[in-house]
Amino acid sequence: MGSGSEEPVPLHEEFIYCCGAATHVLKCGPWKDLSKDESKNLPRLLFMIIPGNPGLAGYYRTFIQALYCGLNQQYPVWVVSHAGHCKPPSGMEMIEDTDIKELEDVFGLNGQVEHKLNFLKKNVSKDIKLVLIAHSIGCYITLEMMKRASELQVLRSVLLFPTIERMAQSPQGKLMTPLLCKLRYALYMPVYLLSFLPEGVKASLVRFALRGMKSCDESSITTSINLFSVDCIANILYMASQEMMKVVERDSTTIKQNLKKLIFYYGTGDSWCPQHYYDEIKMDFPDGDIRLCEKGLRHAFVLDASKEMAAMITDWLQDDLTKL
Repeated sequence: MGSGSEEPVPLHEEFIYCCGAATHVLKCGPWKDLSKDESKNLPRLLFMIIPGNPGLAGYYRTFIQALYCGLNQQYPVWVVSHAGHCKPPSGMEMIEDTDIKELEDVFGLNGQVEHKLNFLKKNVSKDIKLVLIAHSIGCYITLEMMKRASELQVLRSVLLFPTIERMAQSPQGKLMTPLLCKLRYALYMPVYLLSFLPEGVKASLVRFALRGMKSCDESSITTSINLFSVDCIANILYMASQEMMKVVERDSTTIKQNLKKLIFYYGTGDSWCPQHYYDEIKMDFPDGDIRLCEKGLRHAFVLDASKEMAAMITDWLQDDLTKL
């Protein structure tokens, strides 16, 4: 681990259109442009975070800073929000004002996969190797990316609390599926009414909702204010409803083809991917790097354990990085 994780690190923030949808990008490190047109000083490796749902980049702010410092500030670490999950800044619409429809159903689960592939194609040189760090549904998206774009130079994919199978059958899925698939429109009106509250009151409501945590990350509180936007909530819940319907069978073929590149990290009390999912994948892939959390971290680790998770990941990847 590199020292100085408490020191300010270069953090660049962008709101862009990708596949015609508003997208929030956080870039840690001095590298702002990794396209093929940039100078010869391109890094050899990019760490790219594929978020869970809600797919707000701001939730991963502390995580990417800790990861960047843990990597001795040698490689850029970026997080790309899901299409339409961020509240665009003033003057920017959720969908680009253009006659060209770049992608059908960009806010759906398939659209989010293509959204990430499109982002890489337009913003990252093909010569740069990738470490993909995915969280929750981001793990499903990452496996789909590796399946659809085998030309990507993926050095490693780290899949954290992976919701890659039987989501609707999980304990949390059984609870949420009826709400997400049949009743989600009923949630829009209260969110709409709450959206008129002052920002300070919204922040107080978020703090109240997260009051059970010993040390909640401050960036999580400011990021959660996005959830008072009807447009954001609509896209978040729409994607979640598709997750319940489409994330059914584990893609064992893609896992087998990429097994040496994958690290799985399962939780012990995770109601989205319960421990018997870990037991089964461990049995099916005895040679895989499939780990079970011994620290009691929650599924939404970004709320209170970003630095701890970043430290573990840098430790796991030391051998890979020394071979570069």
